[in-house]
Amino acid sequence: MAGTAPRRGDDDGLVRCPWGVDPPEYRRYHDEEWGRPVVDDTRLFEKLCLEGFQAGLSWLTILRKRGGFRQAFAGFDPATVAAFGPDDVDRLLQDSVIVRHRGKVEATIANARATLEVQEREGSLAALVWRYEPAPGPAPAALADLPPTTPESVALSRDLRRRGFRFLGPTTVYAAMQSLGLVDDHLADCHVRPAVEAERTALPRP
Repeated sequence: MAGTAPRRGDDDGLVRCPWGVDPPEYRRYHDEEWGRPVVDDTRLFEKLCLEGFQAGLSWLTILRKRGGFRQAFAGFDPATVAAFGPDDVDRLLQDSVIVRHRGKVEATIANARATLEVQEREGSLAALVWRYEPAPGPAPAALADLPPTTPESVALSRDLRRRGFRFLGPTTVYAAMQSLGLVDDHLADCHVRPAVEAERTALPRP
């Protein structure tokens, strides 16, 4: 498939996954965040919610509004967001710094409450999410090699939804697994892949 192989940046000569070359927001996210393993519950909660907000939109839209989301949702502190009520929902639906979608706003609050329950039962959200880390596979050569879902994302989605999480179908969950480093889907020739692999190797699993 054309456009799916790694691309070299014209300005710095570094080879990247094709989606991570430009615009600058994508490049920073690709180079500094995507695929690097995360075990902090606040960051995990944030990413799961933002992936839900992204449904039907471009990830670039979410990246450009991420600061606004963090402001609106109290830095994605689960305990604070879990205490939001109907007045907060109405307030958020008037706030242009986020994506104003009632179902997704209410899902974020529900996800915060579900996160607190997971923390009580499992010790941490990270302990639950990383339970579904798949066995490493070969490095993909092109974007066409990446699946939209995996058995692990289907299973994690089912588990999360059973626990009260919303807007987290298997495709959305797999996107979160990619970004949170449960899998390394940087292409084989991508200059970021060795650093991601080193971080994953050194990571103490929760």
